[in-house]
Amino acid sequence: MSGQEAVVHEATQETVAARRGILDRIPMLAPLGGRDFRLVWAGESVSLFGDQFHIVALAALVLAMTGSGLALGAILLAASIPRGLFLLLGGALSDRVRPRDLALISNVVRAIVTTLIAALVLGGRVELWYLAAAGVVFGTVDAVFLPAINTLIPRLVPVDRLAAANAVMAGTAQLMGTVGPAVAGFAVALVGPGAAFALDAASFAVAAGALWLVRGGAVATLVDAAEPPATAVDVVPDPRLESSALEAPSVAPGVPDARRTSMLGSIVAGSRAVLGEPVMRSIVILSTAANLAFTGPSVVGLPWLVLVHFGAGPIALGLVFAAFGAGSLVGVVAAGSLQRPQRLGHVVLALVLAMGFGLAAAGVAPSVPVLAVVSAVTGAISGYVNVVVIAWAQARSDPAMLGRTMSFLMLGGVVAAPLSLVIASAVVDTHATELFLLAGALVIGAGLYGFASGVAKRMT
Repeated sequence: MSGQEAVVHEATQETVAARRGILDRIPMLAPLGGRDFRLVWAGESVSLFGDQFHIVALAALVLAMTGSGLALGAILLAASIPRGLFLLLGGALSDRVRPRDLALISNVVRAIVTTLIAALVLGGRVELWYLAAAGVVFGTVDAVFLPAINTLIPRLVPVDRLAAANAVMAGTAQLMGTVGPAVAGFAVALVGPGAAFALDAASFAVAAGALWLVRGGAVATLVDAAEPPATAVDVVPDPRLESSALEAPSVAPGVPDARRTSMLGSIVAGSRAVLGEPVMRSIVILSTAANLAFTGPSVVGLPWLVLVHFGAGPIALGLVFAAFGAGSLVGVVAAGSLQRPQRLGHVVLALVLAMGFGLAAAGVAPSVPVLAVVSAVTGAISGYVNVVVIAWAQARSDPAMLGRTMSFLMLGGVVAAPLSLVIASAVVDTHATELFLLAGALVIGAGLYGFASGVAKRMT
């Protein structure tokens, strides 16, 4: 290395060190010091922004075509069913195939499908069954992507920064959920849903490109059992490392390598690890109840209230979604910045009860502004709870079974989503208020179950 090159290299190293020093002083931003984490975060940020256009455009398009909440629920159901059917398979794949590759392929497929939908809408040739078919593909791909991205992050950051990494990712999602829907509402009103779908397709392409540049995030192996766990500062839900030579934590003694057993055997082993642990099992039950209560009212009920009951337009719908996103952002930042409560289980379950009351209040809101305020408060509680619970579960999980653990923790919610959509779609046109009241009661009941089953004491 020449003298000039050495000076340049030294200056670069000093710049990187200075940047990390600044980030280290802000706990929530510390994971951004890792290159791989920054790439995943940047790509997913763009993708999440594009998703907001998809959500608003789909609701506006289907309701404009049919005027029916039942039709919108059916389209969403087409995606929810395969997502639930194949989620465990996706979790098992994430423990034997590099999760970065699974997430990359998922984004490529979604970019292609969304491009086709955009072309059909812009060409005036879209039909409901096209949207349903696209939903089936999306749901199948999501079943692979969701456990993959949640397995990738813990392989990119050390355990003590998992909460911060999840907060960065979730906070970005909520920021996009705050800005995106409002922007999407204006875009759909001005240029139509076709352009919104096209923007979403482009966002998936950007996310795929970012993942292509990621080097870390290898699956855990028995070969490296003698090596210590990696501790580089990197990404979100996966201890991924800056150097391609660094590997994830090894498989614990006695735990079979997922790649040396059958796919079915891997899934069975994951079920025993998660469902055999009382607190994890209770979290699955709580997640199932919460998603059964929230999914239908949120994605079918809220659009119906805004667009049909209150007679407002896409802009108002975007603002209500944005209010929920803004609230969630506040909750996520709090979860990533504040120290974990000493009585974590008690705090989480108390907030679950508060979410139930917020959901019920949405059904009796007298106007769009009030509905937006209720959504913001509920979003703040939801954002905080999601981050602290996911980080707690990731830290407790065996690295070799992380993909399966995440898939089982998500399974209850994913399976409950189709049922929630069916119920909401069937009753929203005639009993919207009752839908939200019963949903709130279900969440409150789930929180009380958590206290009764001892989750509050065991979750520390």
